[in-house]
Amino acid sequence: MTSISENLERVLERIARAAERAGRQARDVTLVAVSKTKNVEAIGEAVEAGVRVLGENRVQEAETKVGSVTDAVEWHLVGHLQRNKVKSALRMFELIHSLDSLRLAKEIGKRAVQAGISARTLVQVNTSGADSQFGAAPHAAVDLVGRISEVEGVGVEGLMTIGLFLPDPEAVRPCFVQLRELSEEIESARIPGVSMTHLSMGMTGDFEAAIEEGATMVRVGSAVFGSRQ
Repeated sequence: MTSISENLERVLERIARAAERAGRQARDVTLVAVSKTKNVEAIGEAVEAGVRVLGENRVQEAETKVGSVTDAVEWHLVGHLQRNKVKSALRMFELIHSLDSLRLAKEIGKRAVQAGISARTLVQVNTSGADSQFGAAPHAAVDLVGRISEVEGVGVEGLMTIGLFLPDPEAVRPCFVQLRELSEEIESARIPGVSMTHLSMGMTGDFEAAIEEGATMVRVGSAVFGSRQ
């Protein structure tokens, strides 16, 4: 059985090769090592091996881990955020990848203002069309970003998508292309307070295609930590 450090080395090599194919630098892509269901010991091993950004899907699960990992790492929320968990999320996470509605943005803004901070967020777009996935419909994304930009306490730094759950990365690639094109459209709109610095897209099965299409963050779990139970 391979170790987390060996897994991480392979993932970083794959990121570098994918970036090279796209004429990009590996340093332009941030690996978010998704540690959902993994214990503190496994997370510590990953951090010791060089992981600097950790992703969690659920606020409640993250609460049992964040305080136990003392190294200088960033925590990102990559899963759906319920409004009643916003206060806790802002206390733990540097970046929320899953802002998917104006209603949620208003709750984040209210809590961020109370805490005296500006919340860093990405707007989630449902590029797969699947009813089971959260996120704004692509045709509504530009308008949603514009409305969120008016919410005090919320900063938008880019977009996130999950894409289709298919075994062939080439079948998922159109989702990544669509997100990049939306990002370019929003960038050209020059919405005050909004940047399109980040495209969070690509997971274990398809992150190389995502990098080739412009991902600046890839959310990789099992390729780093091993398969989940």
